[in-house]
Amino acid sequence: MTGFFGRLLRGLAFASAALTLLPLQNAHAQSTYTQTRYPIVLVHGIFGFDSALGVDYFYGIPSALRSDGAKVYVAQVSAANSHEVRGEQLLAQVKNILAVTGASKVNLVGHSQGSPTSRYVSGVAPHLVASVTSVGGVNRGSRVADIVRGVAPVGSVSETLANSTALALTSLINVLSGGTSLQQLPTAALDSLSTAGSAKFNQRFPAGVPTSGCGNGAELVNGVRYYSWTGTKPMTNVLDVSDGLLGVLGLVFGEANDGLVSACSTRLGKHLGDYRQNHLDEVNQVLGLRDWFSTDPVTLYRQHANRLKVAGL
Repeated sequence: MTGFFGRLLRGLAFASAALTLLPLQNAHAQSTYTQTRYPIVLVHGIFGFDSALGVDYFYGIPSALRSDGAKVYVAQVSAANSHEVRGEQLLAQVKNILAVTGASKVNLVGHSQGSPTSRYVSGVAPHLVASVTSVGGVNRGSRVADIVRGVAPVGSVSETLANSTALALTSLINVLSGGTSLQQLPTAALDSLSTAGSAKFNQRFPAGVPTSGCGNGAELVNGVRYYSWTGTKPMTNVLDVSDGLLGVLGLVFGEANDGLVSACSTRLGKHLGDYRQNHLDEVNQVLGLRDWFSTDPVTLYRQHANRLKVAGL
C-alpha cells in the first residue's frame, strides 16, 4: 500500500508541476507570436502622422505587436505630398532603422497612401525590403481624388483654395506630431492619388499590382513579398463622427469600397481578405470605434505579423 500511495503521490506531484509550467510555456509562446525576423515599419496615409498628442495613427497597433515580440517602428512622412517624395523620406528612415537594429531588411505595412509610399521603397531598394503589405492602399487610384481634381483643376481658384485649406490642415498635423520639417505639397498628393497619377506611378513600380480586374497580383517580385487586405463598409459605427462623411463619399464608387478607396484598387500581391471596415477602421480609428461584429483591426495586424514570422520574414 505504501508503495502504491507513494507512486500516486509522486504522480500527482508531477501532474501538478506540469500544470504549473503549462501557463508559463503558453505565455512564452504568446510572447513570440508576432516576433518577425525583420522589423515591422508602419507607414501612414495622406493627412496622417506617427503619433499626435499621444494618440497613434495606427491606434493601439504598435503596442499590440510589440507585446508579442515584434520590433515595430512607425514612420513619419509628409502628410501631403507625392508618392515619390514620401517614398524618399521613408527610404531614409528605413536605412536608419536598419543601422540601429542591425537587420538587413524591413517589413513595410502601409495604409492608404502608405502603400504606394512603401512600394516606392521596395521598387528602388528591393534588397532592403522583405515584404510590403497594403491596408486599404490606394494602388490604382481613388475616385474621390478624381472628383476633387475635377472640381479643382490645375491653376484654378478652387485649386488655390483647396490647397490652402489642405496646407492649414497639414500645418496643424505637423505641430501636433512634431513633423514640422517635412515638405508638404497637397496638389502633388492629389495628383498621385488620382487614377491617372496612380497609373503613371504603376508603370514605374508595377510589382504586386494586378494587371487587370480585382484579383491577386504577383506575390513575390525581386525577393519582396506583397500582401493586401481592405475594408468594404463605409459606415460601421453610429458613434463614430467620421462615418457620415465616409458614407457619403462611398456613394461615388458604385462598387465595394471603404469610403475612400474601391476594394479593387487596394489589391496588391496576395489578397488576404475584405472586412466590414471603413478607411479609418483599417487603422483602428477613430479611437477604436468600429463595427463591433467584425474582426478587430488589431487582430488582423497581429495575425499578419505571425504570417510574416511563419514565412521567415
